[in-house]
Amino acid sequence: MNRLSPNSRAIALMISAIVMFSLMDATAKALTPRIGVIPALWVRYAGQMLVVLVLVARRFPQVLHTRYPILQMARSVLLMIATWCFFIGISNIGLSAATAIMNINPVLITLGAALFLNEKLGPRRIGGIAVALIGALIVIRPGGAVFSHYAIYPLVAAVSITAYNLATRFFGKDEDVWTSMLYTSLFGTLVLSALVVPNWQTPDLTAVGLMVLLVVFGTASQLLLIRALGEGEASMLAPFAYVGLLLATIWGLVFFAEVPDLWTIIGALVIAGAGIYVWHRETFR
Repeated sequence: MNRLSPNSRAIALMISAIVMFSLMDATAKALTPRIGVIPALWVRYAGQMLVVLVLVARRFPQVLHTRYPILQMARSVLLMIATWCFFIGISNIGLSAATAIMNINPVLITLGAALFLNEKLGPRRIGGIAVALIGALIVIRPGGAVFSHYAIYPLVAAVSITAYNLATRFFGKDEDVWTSMLYTSLFGTLVLSALVVPNWQTPDLTAVGLMVLLVVFGTASQLLLIRALGEGEASMLAPFAYVGLLLATIWGLVFFAEVPDLWTIIGALVIAGAGIYVWHRETFR
C-alpha cells in the first residue's frame, strides 16, 4: 500500500473501513435480538477499549496524552450517539434501508469539510456526491414504508457520524492513531458500563461468537477510518461511504433473507458507480 499515491492510499483505507463497518452493522443486527441493544453497545465499546489497552500497554502514558482533550471527548460522545441510534435503527428496520438513510452523511461531510476545514469542493466531488445521493434516494423512496419512526434513529446517527468524521479529519496527523482509538472508546465504555448491569442478558454460545466479531470489526473499522482521514481529505473520501449501502444490501440478503427489490438494486448500482468515478478521476487524472 505504501507504493500508492496519498489519495489512492486514503481511498483504499476508506473502502477497507467501510467493509469493516458493514460487517460490524450486520453482526450488531444479529446480536441485538439475543442480548439487547445496550449490552451489544457495551460489548462494542468495552471490547475496543480492552484491545487498545492491551496493544498500547507499554506506552500507555504517551498514548493517553492528547493535544485536543475536549475535542477527543466530543468525538467519543458523537460516536456513541451515532452507534446507539444506528443499532436501534437496524434492530427495527431492514439493514439496507437503515444504511441508506445513514448514507446522507457523505453529503454532510463534504459540505462540512468546505465550511469548517477549508477543503475545496471541485465539480468532480460535487458530482460524485450528488449522483450518490440520488442513488440513496432511489433506495429510500421518500413516502415509502422505510419512513417509520425508527428511520429517525439512523438520521440522527448520520448527523453525529458526520461531526465525528470532521473532528477526526481536523486532527489529521497531529494525533497518534492509538490516542484517537483510546479516546473514541472511553466515553462509551464509561457510560455503558453503568447502564449494562440492569440490562444484561446472559449470552448463549452463538451470541458470544457474535460479540467477539463485533469487537474485531468495530475496532478494525475505527482504526482504518482514522488512518484514512489522516491521509486524505474528508470531501474526497465522502463518496466511498456509499459502498456501505451496497454491502448492507448484500449482507441483508445473505444473513437475514432481506430480499432487495429492483429499486434498491438500481440505487445501489448508482451509488457504487459514483464512488468508482470519483476514485478514478482522483487517482488517474
